[in-house]
Amino acid sequence: MKIIKISVLLFFAISTVLYAQEAQETNQELFKFFGDREGNEFRSASGKPGHNYWQNSADYKIDVTLDEENEMISGKITIDYTNNSPEDLEFVWLHLEQNRFTETSRGTLTTPIQGNRYTGDMDGGYDISNVKAVSGRRGTPSSKHIINDTRMQVFFNEPIEANGGTATISMNFKYQIPVKGMDRMGQLKVDDGTIFAMAQWYPRMVVFDDIRGWNIEPYLSAGEFYLEYGDFEYNVTVPYNHIVVGSGELLNPGDVLTSEQQSRMDKASKSDERVYIITPDEVGDPSKTRPKQSGNLTWKFKIENARDVAWGSSPAFIWDAAKIDLPSGRKAMAQSAYPKESDGEDGYGRSTEYSKASIEHYSNMWYEYPYPNAVNVAADIGGMEYPGLNFCGYQSKNKSLWGVTDHEFGHNWFPMIVGSNERLYAWMDEGFNTFINFYSSEEFNGGEFADDLDETRAYVSWLTSETREKIATYPDVANTRNLGMVAYMKPAMGLLMLREYILGHERFDNAFKAYIERWAYKHPTPGDFFNTIENVAGESLSWFWRTWFYGNGNIDIALDGVYPYQGSYLLVLSNKGEVPMPVKIKVTYADGTDEMVELPVEIWQRGDSWNHLLSTGKEVEKIEIDPSKITPDINGSNDVWPSTYYKD
Repeated sequence: MKIIKISVLLFFAISTVLYAQEAQETNQELFKFFGDREGNEFRSASGKPGHNYWQNSADYKIDVTLDEENEMISGKITIDYTNNSPEDLEFVWLHLEQNRFTETSRGTLTTPIQGNRYTGDMDGGYDISNVKAVSGRRGTPSSKHIINDTRMQVFFNEPIEANGGTATISMNFKYQIPVKGMDRMGQLKVDDGTIFAMAQWYPRMVVFDDIRGWNIEPYLSAGEFYLEYGDFEYNVTVPYNHIVVGSGELLNPGDVLTSEQQSRMDKASKSDERVYIITPDEVGDPSKTRPKQSGNLTWKFKIENARDVAWGSSPAFIWDAAKIDLPSGRKAMAQSAYPKESDGEDGYGRSTEYSKASIEHYSNMWYEYPYPNAVNVAADIGGMEYPGLNFCGYQSKNKSLWGVTDHEFGHNWFPMIVGSNERLYAWMDEGFNTFINFYSSEEFNGGEFADDLDETRAYVSWLTSETREKIATYPDVANTRNLGMVAYMKPAMGLLMLREYILGHERFDNAFKAYIERWAYKHPTPGDFFNTIENVAGESLSWFWRTWFYGNGNIDIALDGVYPYQGSYLLVLSNKGEVPMPVKIKVTYADGTDEMVELPVEIWQRGDSWNHLLSTGKEVEKIEIDPSKITPDINGSNDVWPSTYYKD
């Protein structure tokens, strides 16, 4: 009688869950096409640049002088600008980011009283003079301009013609070099002199694009940069005893290096191990390190198809280098410049090793590094990236130094090669970079400094906190305590789930590489990324973009029950969270064998519960959802049957 009663109860339970599967409300809205991603002539629905995609360009020639005694910069800049847009331009906009370092700048006035990472000096700002703007070859010069905070509007007497019209903008500039430059540039005083880390150091063109026209958001704090591509020639004049390292290629080594240093540089270009250009013992002795013993020297650099340049200058640099091997057979060079305070095998003594490994990894896995040098500079900066050059914390050691070096060099792919708008979409560079850093760290030296991005459930407390914010939150708006998650970790976890759980390696890698190749040296939007991944991988992912990148919900896929049914097992599943997921289930049998069962995400289109018939003649011992724990499921206790197997 007892057996009959249990069977009847089980029959009613199974009947109830089977009926519920057909009767529940659907999740049609969750799976609808996400966002404004329809194609047009400029941006294809397939994710490619459209057949009429256009992009303006800016080529720079800059002469700048460092006045070490007065901690000043003065220079002249000439910009050759090409208007490839379909409309005439009566004016252009430039970034004047040194104007952030004033008492009345918007960035200063929007910094909390207690300060934060982006607190900067307030005694700087540009002194701009001799402005001249000419459109075309025969235009009449205009000096009319308006400076407002960190933006400068320059007017022309005749518009720059559409579809290839050109203009030249020139001016003189000078400013006081900040000591604290928002953790992106500035000064560091060490025993052998001052390290000048120079970034955002010249007027830079604002991007004019087909999405927003002029992208004139001010320079406030967390929001970084969005810049046009072009070729740069820049000459840096410094005191004779300084060493200068910069983005791109040094054009005049014969003028600024001794014959011994040139010989060492040549040796380094052929060496897998670091070669000193300036040894620790030589630092501070210009008679051994400098080709002249008084006055100034001018260092000349060039970089092509870049969006920015930065440089470092100091008499305190130890300098070493080694070659980088690239997939095409081309060679580049890893270089490190650092003071004695940073030296040692636990510090910058391994910087060039780290730099070489990082560049080679990303080149082999994703897209070949385009620049002739990759320079790591020790400075009083936590970590900041520019084309071909990083500034990293001078006190960093061991895993910390590997991590910051690898991360900043990873930025050469996002956003230096793939030029997304960092000021609006920090996740498209910081998040993508954090994702590729995971695989680089896994590979380096057999996992010496392996990353923990795949331990996604370590972040559940933040994912469930009431103060969490969406990935899509603009960086200047996000709470600084949340920025590490919304810009870095959560989007990186999203890509990790795509590669390791949703799409698999081959489909994801094909799509991600296609995104890089399509948008190299161009300006993609989030929609261009979404469309590329979907079209190349062959998967509709609107449900994922909507919930993970633009939503604030969580993953909680549950195994609510396991019932014997028609000689097999009925698995009762539910989606208790806001983010649907494909379901990967590991079934372990009493005989010691196991198998993986994979259910598509479409099971959740019909509602938040689903029943799956596990057809087997074996006795089941254990069933577990996502046994590798790739997804940051917020409640692991409902992932395992029987529950006695659950371990927090």
